[in-house]
Amino acid sequence: MTRLFNDPARFSEDALAGFIDASARWVTGVPGGVVRTTKTRKGKVAVVVGGGAGHYPAFWGTVGAGFADGAVAGNVFTSPSTAEAASVARAADGGAGVVLITGNYAGDVLNFGLAAQRLTTEGIETRYVAVTDDVASASKDEITKRRGIAGDFPVFKAAAAAAEEGADLDEVVAAAHRCNDATRSLGVAFAGCTLPGADEPLFTVTEGMMGVGLGIHGEPGISEDPMPTADELAARLVEGVLAEAPEGAGSKVAAILNGLGGTKYDELFVVWATVARLLREAGLEIVEPEVGELVTSLDMAGCSLTLTWLDEDLERWWRAPADTPAYRKAGVGAASGGPGGTGEERAADDEEVSAPAGPAIIAAADDAAREASRTVVAALEAIAGVVAEAEEELGRIDAVAGDGDHGRGMVKGSSAAQVAAAAAADDGVAPAGVLIAAADQWAARAGGTSGVLWGALLTGIAGAFDDGAAPTAAQVGRGVTAGYEALVRLGGARRGDKTMLDALGPFAEHLAERLEAGDDLASAWAAAAPVAVSAGEDTAAMTPRIGRARPLAERSVGTPDAGATSMGLCVTAVGAVLAGRDTP
Repeated sequence: MTRLFNDPARFSEDALAGFIDASARWVTGVPGGVVRTTKTRKGKVAVVVGGGAGHYPAFWGTVGAGFADGAVAGNVFTSPSTAEAASVARAADGGAGVVLITGNYAGDVLNFGLAAQRLTTEGIETRYVAVTDDVASASKDEITKRRGIAGDFPVFKAAAAAAEEGADLDEVVAAAHRCNDATRSLGVAFAGCTLPGADEPLFTVTEGMMGVGLGIHGEPGISEDPMPTADELAARLVEGVLAEAPEGAGSKVAAILNGLGGTKYDELFVVWATVARLLREAGLEIVEPEVGELVTSLDMAGCSLTLTWLDEDLERWWRAPADTPAYRKAGVGAASGGPGGTGEERAADDEEVSAPAGPAIIAAADDAAREASRTVVAALEAIAGVVAEAEEELGRIDAVAGDGDHGRGMVKGSSAAQVAAAAAADDGVAPAGVLIAAADQWAARAGGTSGVLWGALLTGIAGAFDDGAAPTAAQVGRGVTAGYEALVRLGGARRGDKTMLDALGPFAEHLAERLEAGDDLASAWAAAAPVAVSAGEDTAAMTPRIGRARPLAERSVGTPDAGATSMGLCVTAVGAVLAGRDTP
């Protein structure tokens, strides 16, 4: 259990503040995360890693000479937002471009991918790489759908070492992909992890059993095996990883026996003794193995084995020196700024500006627009209220086959959105601007998949409105449809994949039908909201085909999708607001 915290909602922020103070020799804080205390030297590609909190030493602990130039920090088990990823990348950029690297999780892929696009548009050439080492999360035929677990670490290391050598942007990206293609991992859990403030773990393991194929965001294993001895576990891990060896793999491997947070180092060493023997018996030469905690999952009891099959370059990058708060290899001085040259010390006010100025939001032109803005604010307040009431249940649903963070993310996003919307409306901003302000804050504060998707949904709705005017009912209908279509393009999901789209799609269609039939907005919305609720309930019979729940598809059957469920709650809450107001 995670016992030490103040406000559970601020656990990641409080932990990051303590880390920055304790690690001031290596890192300094910037909006969205941390960067090295020395600026990236001119001509060097910056490598920025990231993901949710709860995985230390990943990701903050790997920032320093010879390793990452920056790390983006999200909430516990939740992707950082697009704005946070872009902010850290700007601070880390030394003029030669930025490579963003995360594990292959939907929220990270969306947010870091969008950040790369945004930065490139700004003139900072940026690429994104997702790590896919977890052999249990997808078959060989769907290798690009595999999760990133402890294999994140060697991929980060390879890209960082290549960058330190002076490789250009394309070469650093190629190094990351080469290492990812050569890396395989398999993990097991003996007990689940508990989010700060929660009374129960995200999942439990049957007494006398272990979960095989866990995820590092609290996702349970894909199967359960009887609890083994250390020798039996070593054999299970080695056999599982070697069975997935890349084609043409050589005889040298980098090996990581990674503890997940609740397994003692002594136990890991007992397992490693047998792992090492079995690898050598298989004809493999082990290069500088790591045994310990490198990518954890709060207090989860368990471990994972990662192998990277080495070629000449990968071996050199794996052996390369590094000096970070959590990981050090001989050869780099504490303040060297990295091999190949020192970076300039950062001034205290270097990173005050974390984003370029955005376009001004157009003010409302008349009283009708101002009144419509107040309706938007009331709708967002209603959404924030209903998801706050349902937070625990949404988390429970999400934890059946996911990481259990949906309720917390929805609360953080919706509450930030309604505050931003209220401030914009008080300034006389029209409904389009109010929604855009809300969208930006929902995406920034919630992080994760739901954050970026709700941000895109609200932005899509706003795009159908006229600047400075109250929207018509037809514009609202077109906006909801546009928001749905934006999510399809952004996330790559479709109806039937067991996502929020399964509730939003039918809602958008029914709303458009009722408006075309002549209903006013309140009546049309009231008719469409139950359709969304029913469609959300129907997802219980579906098998997930995308996202974190996909590896545990069968386990999720019988439980509705958390995103579809919350969508039904939200549109119902908005309908109640519209019913109490005059609508066009």
